[in-house]
Amino acid sequence: MASVELKALGKRFGAATAVDGVSLRIEHGQLVCLLGPSGCGKTTTLRLIAGFIEPSAGEIVVGNKILSSPARTVPPEGRNMSMIFQSYALWPHMTVAENVAYGLRIRRMDAATIAAKLKAILSTTRLDALAGRYPGELSGGQQQRVSLARALVVEPETLLLDEPLSNLDANLREEMRFEIRRLHDQYRYTTVYVTHDQAEAMTTADLIAVMNKGRIEQLGTPKEIYERPVSAFVARFIGGSNILEGKALDAERVSIGGTALRTTGRPLRAGETVAVSVRQHDVGLQTAAPAGSDNVLHATVARQVFLGGYRDYTVVLDDKTEMRATVSADNDIPPGRDVWLSLPAAKCRALMEGNTP
Repeated sequence: MASVELKALGKRFGAATAVDGVSLRIEHGQLVCLLGPSGCGKTTTLRLIAGFIEPSAGEIVVGNKILSSPARTVPPEGRNMSMIFQSYALWPHMTVAENVAYGLRIRRMDAATIAAKLKAILSTTRLDALAGRYPGELSGGQQQRVSLARALVVEPETLLLDEPLSNLDANLREEMRFEIRRLHDQYRYTTVYVTHDQAEAMTTADLIAVMNKGRIEQLGTPKEIYERPVSAFVARFIGGSNILEGKALDAERVSIGGTALRTTGRPLRAGETVAVSVRQHDVGLQTAAPAGSDNVLHATVARQVFLGGYRDYTVVLDDKTEMRATVSADNDIPPGRDVWLSLPAAKCRALMEGNTP
């Protein structure tokens, strides 16, 4: 295995910039997710790592070897990488065993070695009983496991996954997230995983790189990204957050609609405009004003939706700002009612400067 390092990597298509100065180091055996919406540059970054396209700027270094630069790009077949695509890309005329063993055969390994490696990977991916079947006889989840087995059996230095679960239904996606993590923990290949699905990233990744407009907006563990977003984009994209704008009163407090909110995250300068993130499930909703006035906002219920285990509220503050709150399903408050929102200071995160909505 080898580390993967992106150094000020850039890619332009004419006047459009798809990847803009991305720098990232992925250590041996780490699984890093590139997470973001369509058009953020994550798949282009993965294709650059794979060698399918050449960079306009910067370098890609694997181990101590430069694989891509504007001057020279090592072709995909020279990179010792395996890639898994959105489509399973299985050969329909080959059995599961033949599909999985294909990469070993083109590397001209002897029959005994192929048989031993094939047996081991089919066992690991729980495909033993399906070895003689054809792809058309398999479910989507089974086909994806075949694709994973084929990628892993050749023992790549780097494993690349491009939205590998997007064609599966919700239940299979959840199952395969854990399967991908289980296989990673067993083999510890250096892995780059592209997805737009927050749950996939949170389940599988050691580190998440949240991408926006061709750049990495924030890099951190799933816990760090979720609990300590640095920007409005990250706060909204991961987990769903309300973003409130106000003026700093002092190093800790922000005035929102005439009410002082105590915040965490960074020290503030009195008078600066501040964006504050608070997650929907951290908002307390009450029909009577609480005894204390700290971090309490008055609002009116605009709508509420029953979603089984909880209710999703949209409320409107006195300054006409809309907020979302996720509360217990037992908390049934009709539209038009006055409510008071309790926002715990530890959950009100002041975002980085210059990051107002």
